[in-house]
Amino acid sequence: MKFSVVMLPEYPISDILGYIKKADELGFYGFWSVDETYHKDAWTIFAAAARETKNIVMGPAVTHVYLREPTLIAQQLATLDELSNGRAAAAISFGNLIMLQQYYVKWQGTRPLARVKEAFHVIRTLLNEGKITYDGQFFKYIGLFTAARPVGKIPLYLGAMGGPRSFELAGEISDGMMSALGYSREFWRDAVSNMRKGAQKAGRNPDELDVAAWVVFTVSKNREAAKQVAKSIVGFYIPSMPERQLQMHGIKPEEVKEINESFLKGDVERVIQLTSMDLVDKLSVSGSPEEIVDQLKKNFASEGVKHVVACIIDPFIVKFFTGKDVADVPDFNGQLRLIKDEIMPHFK
Repeated sequence: MKFSVVMLPEYPISDILGYIKKADELGFYGFWSVDETYHKDAWTIFAAAARETKNIVMGPAVTHVYLREPTLIAQQLATLDELSNGRAAAAISFGNLIMLQQYYVKWQGTRPLARVKEAFHVIRTLLNEGKITYDGQFFKYIGLFTAARPVGKIPLYLGAMGGPRSFELAGEISDGMMSALGYSREFWRDAVSNMRKGAQKAGRNPDELDVAAWVVFTVSKNREAAKQVAKSIVGFYIPSMPERQLQMHGIKPEEVKEINESFLKGDVERVIQLTSMDLVDKLSVSGSPEEIVDQLKKNFASEGVKHVVACIIDPFIVKFFTGKDVADVPDFNGQLRLIKDEIMPHFK
């Protein structure tokens, strides 16, 4: 199993660049960033980090084909790949459902997975050929070209969450499935089996595809302190989880209705109040290193997950969203070190 980290880029830019360099020095596979309006711009950050790192893969997880045009995604990826000497990657999906709602994007009934499939074709074509003429259902171009050229083949993950068709599509068209907010054995058994089914239908070898788990993650020697930090953020992600995914974690949609309503109103304090420790246990990878190793073995590795993408929640993030200070939980670099020293060795 390989390990990456993903950042909520709220930190000062100088700190973010330092974290990327530290992850590179410690041997993490990738450094990812969410690509949403809520945060600082991931693409600019990675461009700045490209020349200061040597081995680590960098890219958005996820970027969105409703709010970002796929030819522009291809242009940005190719440029980042040249800057980093072949270390660009991306996870691509149709987007954060709550954010689309905030933009008044009417995605329901618009065949979002068909849009993603078409976007993958557009991105791959422009990356491979540098030009595209295409008459699709969602995207149309004539004689479009770009000088932005990648160094090599850029890994494209499909960001899949809710249903079997999204997992199958990952197997059909992507280099790997990156599924966010999956923590239970039931979820991963379903996701991986459907991904493999999609690969086989497309005549591909499913064993050659990556399976990446994007998870809310907090590690500390003090397990209770880690759980409290995770509690500060878990509720923010519940509104983006489809009903089927909630049910695979033993959560009834009506149980989190008030959380969803509070988030949409921007009532952060109420969201945190409503987030029970039972939800924290079900919807995060948090606790002591030993506890996390056990969770990853039991619920992830056993079901075919090959790649952990840890969204590190540290005291800075808690302070940013809640204004509260927390004790006995390492900062971002401290958690990188704990993952490297006390978690990664169990999965070599």
